[in-house]
Amino acid sequence: MRGVLWFGWLALAAAAAHAEKLSIERIYGGGSLSGAAPLHLSIAPDGQRVTFLRAQADDQTTFDLWEYDVRRGTTRRLVDARVLAPHGERLSAEELARRERARSAGRHGIVDYVWAPDGKKLLFPLGDKLYLYDLTVPPARALRELATGGAVLDPQVSPRGRYVSYVRKGNLWLIDLAGGPPRPLTDDGGGTVHNGEAEFIAQEELGRAHGYWWAPDESAIAFERYDEAPVAVVKRFEVYADHTAVIEQRYPAAGGANVAVRLGVIAPTGGAARFVATGDGDFYLARLDWLPNGQAFAWQRLTRDQRRLDLIRVEAASLVSRTLLTETSDTWIDLNDDLRFLADDAGFLWGSDRSGWHHVYLYTMAGTLVRAVSAGDWNVDGVLAVDERAGLVYVDSNRDFVPDRQLYVLTLDGRTAQAPRRISREDGVHAAVFARDARFYVDTFADPNTPPRVAVHEADGRLRAYVERNPLDARHPYWPYRDAHVVPEFGTLAAADGQTLYYRLYRPLGFDPARRYPVVDTYYGGPHGQVVVRGWVDYFAEYLAQHGYAVFSLDNRGMARRGRRFSDGIYRQFGRLDVEDQATGIAWLKRQPWVDGAHIGVFGWSYGGYLTAMLLARDSDEIAAGVAVAPVVDWRRYDTAYTERYLDTPERNPRGYELADVRHWLDGLRSPLLLMHGMADDNVLFTHSTELMAALQERGSLFELMTYPGGKHGLSTPAMRTHAYRTIADFFARRLGPTDANR
Repeated sequence: MRGVLWFGWLALAAAAAHAEKLSIERIYGGGSLSGAAPLHLSIAPDGQRVTFLRAQADDQTTFDLWEYDVRRGTTRRLVDARVLAPHGERLSAEELARRERARSAGRHGIVDYVWAPDGKKLLFPLGDKLYLYDLTVPPARALRELATGGAVLDPQVSPRGRYVSYVRKGNLWLIDLAGGPPRPLTDDGGGTVHNGEAEFIAQEELGRAHGYWWAPDESAIAFERYDEAPVAVVKRFEVYADHTAVIEQRYPAAGGANVAVRLGVIAPTGGAARFVATGDGDFYLARLDWLPNGQAFAWQRLTRDQRRLDLIRVEAASLVSRTLLTETSDTWIDLNDDLRFLADDAGFLWGSDRSGWHHVYLYTMAGTLVRAVSAGDWNVDGVLAVDERAGLVYVDSNRDFVPDRQLYVLTLDGRTAQAPRRISREDGVHAAVFARDARFYVDTFADPNTPPRVAVHEADGRLRAYVERNPLDARHPYWPYRDAHVVPEFGTLAAADGQTLYYRLYRPLGFDPARRYPVVDTYYGGPHGQVVVRGWVDYFAEYLAQHGYAVFSLDNRGMARRGRRFSDGIYRQFGRLDVEDQATGIAWLKRQPWVDGAHIGVFGWSYGGYLTAMLLARDSDEIAAGVAVAPVVDWRRYDTAYTERYLDTPERNPRGYELADVRHWLDGLRSPLLLMHGMADDNVLFTHSTELMAALQERGSLFELMTYPGGKHGLSTPAMRTHAYRTIADFFARRLGPTDANR
């Protein structure tokens, strides 16, 4: 048997030697390798169409608007972005910043759209213009450019389809589609004052992109008004290839002031805004939802320390408020989008971590708990849809296997709380969008052997039709690399406190157990992240595996989808349990007979970059080299909402900030470090890296450096990403020993 196995390994190695392998240039500069899978899927309110964005065949960064007709089973392109903007787009500074927050920087053409509530029209911006597409008229007459006076933010169609609203230059504007010029609903915006816009913190850290909300009957608009005058001005340089800009950015650093927020209500017919009494003290406007009858709305008030969340009902006519419920936590509250008001004042659904796991609860309209809809030692990711007639609630979760995302159905009466019925069939990752009435859903599915495919399913999970099958055949862009494709393994290790840690492992192409291989350990490590997922290809990990490395990833304590005991251990100190768990993974690797324990490298971006610096500073004896891209170095320089959520304020937790600062541990950093950062990063400011450079130079510590003129946090242009990953690959080839990556 041993001889048969040995022959098998030799055969695999021989086949691998002749397989075409991925290149950095092909991954990041040659267009998507995932195939024709649509993005930004949405089901029309009337359930007749599924719309989506798809990249152009010859330009994978420019997106067009498409539709799938549910009844006919046909697909067609509605809008070709290059026809509308043949010479490219002009984007405002506000729109560029919004795309950074939305993680859509680097995309062009149509990057966002919304449905009119009647399912007959689509609204989308392109560059500095706003368009309405009417599906009820012939295509030649379907497109209408709306006169807005310039670039806009957050365009919406009102619930009954009479108006289009948007934000421009700090004010909320309205277009009556029956005729007439655009008119402002607010007039005090400009400078530091913004109406109808979500502030930086809301977009970046609270998961809230909107700053205004229509009443269902179009009678009123609730809106946020914020003044950023209290926020300290940070002067920073954005270094570009041909110039340097001095930016005065109001950046709310940990312990400093946030914007001053007010919550207003205004009628679309005009008149003065009325403002809600929001209470004293620092708070975040976390969420806002109108009740179905349009007579009241509920907003979520999160305290500055993020340990108390109030759901507050406000009567639209009188602005009288009352608190429906309050959530508290000894650490922090994770916001969610699970609030669903039921029809006819039948109550509402609410998501909470109060049991230590995220579950869904049913309340009366008075705020009295009725029952748990889900329960047990498993985590609901979120509520996807509610079918009130059938008494069903659809959710997604990793209940069956932590690296997966599956779809489940629960009953409102709580009978299935402990044992929901799974409706998704394939193991792997499912992302579902349900029709408004929950009759069907559109699912994007992927696993390590299946590129993303999109299909329409009945509510019970039965397949109705494919929107995009995206088969891995000779026409697929990944087809040339199929013989070199490495399928990752998944496994578990035990943390120091006994909790289970999940890992993903790519063995090198043509793996030979008699050889010893260098390893790249790549991770994110921070809260709300998950790297170890059973989805489609992690292209850089695949590239490294195809070129002679083992690639290991481990999700440490503090990360997402594991319950509060797993996440809460990082409270008040970063860089302790996360480093400890990654060290556990490295120790396990060194015990494997096929691992070259002297040549293990580490690589992370953003929080992962921070973790690289901390690992090298605390475990250089175990790590051969590390790459840190856009790392946070001093958490006092990162933003309020994120940092204070986990570390509290610098004033209340000075020791925690000191021990979380990379510079506190730098005397231990002896392994080679490659530091990389965009020179126009407005999220993790370039100052973090300059502080680290200075501290290393003060100690006489050598390191390698690559900076990117004009680069934001994601280094989102194809040229930047290609160069960045070529630089990382070259660094590991030089530092981790001979592999076919440097032959």
